[in-house]
Amino acid sequence: MLAQRLFDEVSGKIAEVMAAGPARDIEKNVRAVLSAGFAKLDLVTREEFEVQQAVLAKTRETLTALEARVAALEARHAGEVAEAANPQDDF
Repeated sequence: MLAQRLFDEVSGKIAEVMAAGPARDIEKNVRAVLSAGFAKLDLVTREEFEVQQAVLAKTRETLTALEARVAALEARHAGEVAEAANPQDDF
C-alpha cells in the first residue's frame, strides 16, 4: 500500500535524524499526525482495489453479453414485423 510505504519511509527518516529520547516523543506525534492525515484521504488497500477491479471486469462481461442478447432480440423482432407487414402468399 502506497500510504503505508510513505508512512514507513517518513517514520524511518525521522528515526534516523532524531535518535535521542525527546526525539521518540516527536516521532510518536508525527506518526499520529500522519496516520490521521492518511485516514482522511479515503485510501483503499491493494486487496480492496483488486476485488473491485474483478467485480468491474465481471460486470463488463455481463453487460457485453446482455447487449448482444438485446441486439439479437431486436433483430428477430424487426424481422417478425417485416414479415407481418409484407405477407407472402404460398400459392
